[in-house]
Amino acid sequence: MPRPTAAILACLLLTACTDRGRTPGEGFIDVPGGRVWYEIVGYGNATPLLLVHGGPGWPSDYLQPLRRVAADRPVIFYDQLGAGRSDRNMDESLWRMKRFIEELAAVRKSLELEEVHILGHSWGSMLVVDYLQTNPAGVKSLVLASPVMSAERWAADAQALIKKLPFDSQYAIETHQAAGTTSDPAYQAAKQEYYEWYLSRLDPWPARLMDTFGKMNSRLRAHMWGGTEFELTGTLKGYEREAYLPELDLPVLITAGRHDEVTPETAQHYQGLIPGARIEIFENSAHMTMLDEPDAYADAIRDFLSEVDRQQ
Repeated sequence: MPRPTAAILACLLLTACTDRGRTPGEGFIDVPGGRVWYEIVGYGNATPLLLVHGGPGWPSDYLQPLRRVAADRPVIFYDQLGAGRSDRNMDESLWRMKRFIEELAAVRKSLELEEVHILGHSWGSMLVVDYLQTNPAGVKSLVLASPVMSAERWAADAQALIKKLPFDSQYAIETHQAAGTTSDPAYQAAKQEYYEWYLSRLDPWPARLMDTFGKMNSRLRAHMWGGTEFELTGTLKGYEREAYLPELDLPVLITAGRHDEVTPETAQHYQGLIPGARIEIFENSAHMTMLDEPDAYADAIRDFLSEVDRQQ
């Protein structure tokens, strides 16, 4: 009798061997417009966690600290079409919210994620909330990480945060944006300072964050988000979902950093709109909470998901 392969032995150790969403490994999934890369980590038997990264146009590299959550359950990473290891299809007709919703649904279907927790970070929170409006079955809970539920509120917060920067940086941002000269070195330096205050507080920035910027699809980001960090000027410009938040009927955790682009006040405002929602503010973090405080952040996510699992 032939000896079983390592893959077979691993499968025999799993209680849900036929569930692709519980089998560690990586590969590609066919979605509208091309193929997206995914990776599953962790052998735990608890309900899987699907991670929906920010951007648009960023890859999922910066979410890697959430591999710690895989001590309890499978954790699924994927790069959205056009970013990271996924097909870099530059057809702008594909860069639409509706297609990204279809992509998320295709990932769930392919990986047989009949029941799942979902974490959406930044732009990913926008995508996940719109996905939930399609009434998908089996979503057990939602983590809105530094969520953007209002383009208008995001822009107002950004203007307030700019005014906390040193005067030279404020002046560079305001004058070069008004003149349309955002490629000027003074503007770029001021933008970097804004990032160092409100995107990630780490010094130096970790390799995962540098990789994220290195693999970013700038054209996709500009098309949907805009040319600057400070306001939405792309196709997401009119995004407003605050009115939908009271309809969320599942356990929700909102997370944000004390120094986040999504200010604690805005995060608390969103919490107040969602029945029963919880919130956790990370005191030493900016927008990249999972990088700035990786252990504390992963522990908070693990605790929330475990509690939801126990109650359901």
